[in-house]
Amino acid sequence: MQNKLFDLVRNNTVASTSQLFSAVQPTRYLKGLNKQQVGHGKTVLITGASSGLGEEMTRLFAKLGYNLAICARRVERLESLQSELIALYPDIRVEYRVLDVSDYDSIFDVFDAFVVDFGQIDRVVVNAGVGDSRRIGKGRFETNRHTVEINFVAALAQCEAAMSVFRAQNSGHLVVISSMSAMRGLPKHLTAYGASKAGLAHLAEGIRADMLLSKLPIQVSTIYPGYVRTEINENAKPLPFEVDAETGTKAIVAAIEAGVDEACVPSLPWSMVGKAMKHLPLQVVNKFN
Repeated sequence: MQNKLFDLVRNNTVASTSQLFSAVQPTRYLKGLNKQQVGHGKTVLITGASSGLGEEMTRLFAKLGYNLAICARRVERLESLQSELIALYPDIRVEYRVLDVSDYDSIFDVFDAFVVDFGQIDRVVVNAGVGDSRRIGKGRFETNRHTVEINFVAALAQCEAAMSVFRAQNSGHLVVISSMSAMRGLPKHLTAYGASKAGLAHLAEGIRADMLLSKLPIQVSTIYPGYVRTEINENAKPLPFEVDAETGTKAIVAAIEAGVDEACVPSLPWSMVGKAMKHLPLQVVNKFN
């Protein structure tokens, strides 16, 4: 399998060997980046950093040498994470701010304040989100509305704030965390959630297209995680192709570091599942619910 994948690189089917290796061997890829301390002198801003994928990404970026601008609603979790990382990695800087992304104006205030703190933000990871959606037409409009507002409208505000910073700097890397649920319309509790993540993915692609059109040196990456077990869903039933938080987060960070435009993670099996989902009949796609 790996030899076939490297053949794709030689045939220009895959963008680069680094992107390919990050997909095939994320642990080894990140180990090499850790030795290089690729994040030294750079700053990553992560929203939703107090739990789940955001918290785990924060730890991995710290290990790679990045300074960190972290934000979320729970101040005690942010304080604990800051203390932990400074103790482990005394050469990096970690600053936090409380942020409820449903307060759109505060997103711009917090991002601008981090720019003042660090002088420059090299990467923004739009990660904050919720997954509490319900079947359409079952009287749960407020729940679905909240999910769509947080996962799309609040994410739009984060992208606006990040791109404003990057345009002023003439550099930067915008990363949005979408979901495999964005690949197709899905039933039951995934309908509104998947639609919100699909909207976010299209938003990121539009920004990427605009950067190409404008010829600005700003990267845009869209990450589609499969089922990753974190504290947020620790009591949910087992899901197909599920991985633990460490495995899932390594795949995410490896894809980000490789500078992909888009990536389904972990790459195997989700890159193949994603392609299948786009073409299979809905009756078959429903089985991924």
